[in-house]
Amino acid sequence: MTTPALKEWAVIVRALLAGEQILDVRKGGLRENDRHFSVEAPRFWLYPTAEHQAHELIKPAYRRWVDEEVAAAPPNRGIRIGGWADVLASATIDDPADLEALDAKLIWTLDYAGSRLRWKRRDPLWVLALRVYRLHEPIELPWIERYAGCTSWVDLEGLPDDPATLPAEPALTDTSFAARLKLVVDALPALGARHA
Repeated sequence: MTTPALKEWAVIVRALLAGEQILDVRKGGLRENDRHFSVEAPRFWLYPTAEHQAHELIKPAYRRWVDEEVAAAPPNRGIRIGGWADVLASATIDDPADLEALDAKLIWTLDYAGSRLRWKRRDPLWVLALRVYRLHEPIELPWIERYAGCTSWVDLEGLPDDPATLPAEPALTDTSFAARLKLVVDALPALGARHA
């Protein structure tokens, strides 16, 4: 079975690969299967995209990364895959207080993260705790028209079926990751009870 790719802002992919955050929050795009987000696989490639990302939606310390990621992107909308993630836990939330508890663990501004929570109000916001791995050698792929659009999951052509077959290293050491995960679960206990 082919491993899907999760399409996420390039600045967020950078934060995940750098170990700056271990969470992703998802509501899904306009073209989701069944019009709702779901976790399609416990392991996925990280597909960085510039769609929708903007400086003002990122906390000030990380805003320069937006321009750096745009400048470093391959030409002709090419895609640079720098790693993948395993979903270790997931939870859904609909209470702004839960999102506020996670604010220090995300590089989005709280206002923007809150807008993700409020969009499509009947759908909860997914919180994914991710163990991220950086490829020793990033893979560059050409962009294909079918990758376009506001959707979370894409099957990218030209990647191995399983990312773990490639040389890689974890974004965080086991000790650092365990400490970060504990802080996240302390902030959102539902994550500790709902392992993927």
